[in-house]
Amino acid sequence: MAHRAFMRMLELEFDELGPTRVVGSVAADERHHQPWGVVHGGLYTTAIESFATMGAVEAVKDRGLRAVGISNHTDFVRPHRSGRLEVVATPVHQGSSQQLWQVELRRPDDHKLIARGQVRLQNVPAERE
Repeated sequence: MAHRAFMRMLELEFDELGPTRVVGSVAADERHHQPWGVVHGGLYTTAIESFATMGAVEAVKDRGLRAVGISNHTDFVRPHRSGRLEVVATPVHQGSSQQLWQVELRRPDDHKLIARGQVRLQNVPAERE
């Protein structure tokens, strides 16, 4: 599936995947730099939406639903040049029709916050394959 290839390309790793917490990491290095030599914010936004979506889907899949992002707000807190970043996603709200997840990306060595985001997701019927 194309979405899995995209996640592999970004080197997203999921160490814990559940309906109330998703933990993992994302690669961040010179391949992801903007012209000024720091990681492009689009990488953070993509990781934030990916981790929130994975958790949201886990929360509703047993009800024959999936979750799709409808809003992504990402704050870039400090620049980062290179090294994997820890990612932790947790739900703020899990309702019958929508979910709201918060996600943080931190450096593993000093735990400084690099970016944080909030993703609103709509719970929709799962497509039949």
